[in-house]
Amino acid sequence: MSEIVLEEVSKHYGAVRAVDGVSFRADAGKFLVLLGPSGCGKSTVLRLIAGLEDVTAGRILIEGRDVTRLAPEKRRISMVFQSYALFPHLSVAENIVFGLKVRRAPPAVRESRLAGVAELAGVGAALARAPAQLSGGQRQRVARARAIVAENRICLMDEPLSNLDAQLRHGMRVEIRALQQRLGMTVVYVTHDQVEAMSMADRVILMREGRIEQAGSPEELYARPATTFAARFIGTPPMNLAALADGPGGAVIRGTAGAPVLAGRGTGRVLGVRPEHVTLVARGGVPGSVSSAEYHGADTILTVQVGAESLLVRAAGRVELAPGAAVRLGWEADKVHLFDAGSGARVELDQPLPQPA
Repeated sequence: MSEIVLEEVSKHYGAVRAVDGVSFRADAGKFLVLLGPSGCGKSTVLRLIAGLEDVTAGRILIEGRDVTRLAPEKRRISMVFQSYALFPHLSVAENIVFGLKVRRAPPAVRESRLAGVAELAGVGAALARAPAQLSGGQRQRVARARAIVAENRICLMDEPLSNLDAQLRHGMRVEIRALQQRLGMTVVYVTHDQVEAMSMADRVILMREGRIEQAGSPEELYARPATTFAARFIGTPPMNLAALADGPGGAVIRGTAGAPVLAGRGTGRVLGVRPEHVTLVARGGVPGSVSSAEYHGADTILTVQVGAESLLVRAAGRVELAPGAAVRLGWEADKVHLFDAGSGARVELDQPLPQPA
């Protein structure tokens, strides 16, 4: 089974804990995404799995073997780098089979694998070209072809789409996911882009400051974020997080005098609701004032000032509201999240929330 297991893995650079006690399992044949902001340790974890960095503490197992101290070439994995790492003086064909040639695979084997992989990766027409003659998307396909020609069951990818424009990234996401599913490979994919994680992954591991913040399916991270960090990192636009205060009829959004949003106390708690779950209502709800309206074509993103907090509303189509316009906001009770203001940890809702009128 081509699974990867990390057990309390750490990597320290002096006093800096780049990776601090990380444990997870990448199941065989699945697409695992390491997600997080720059400097969170996700690329370091990938390099530790590949053997390009030495582990300070903990164990790494690949296919049931302890590879913690094993050389990279003995781990039977392939890797796609952010820069693609293509040799400029070699043709596309030579770049793809370079690893096989180094391992002294017979010419007949190299030619046979090249033919199949080139067609699979969509670079068959470019085999005689040099990398400099290729577009960014074509170079990415060549890097993928080189990774799969070795026929390893595990592939590591370190932000392979970050050098491409937004339109091309969408097509590449579809291609990579389809290729992984067709070949049944185990993929560990590093990105800072939550759209890539949500659209490609079977499982997402969100990292922060060298540790795992939350792990689960894309649906779990979106529907039940464990912390305010996870709530803000997943989703576009990010989740609204509004500090609460104690009001006469229950918890209110900080800076407002009425319209309770939660029964019970509010001080020390933070209300979370995604912009796509907030609606404009005619009566009831929470009163606010429009700060801005950004038309995006399919929807409009409204920024609404509610007391001392600013909330985003994702409304379908074009919504024309001038700055200062008075509006009322509502949301369904099952779309609301609650967090502790101090720790940022999720707090389970134990009391009903008001429904919008």
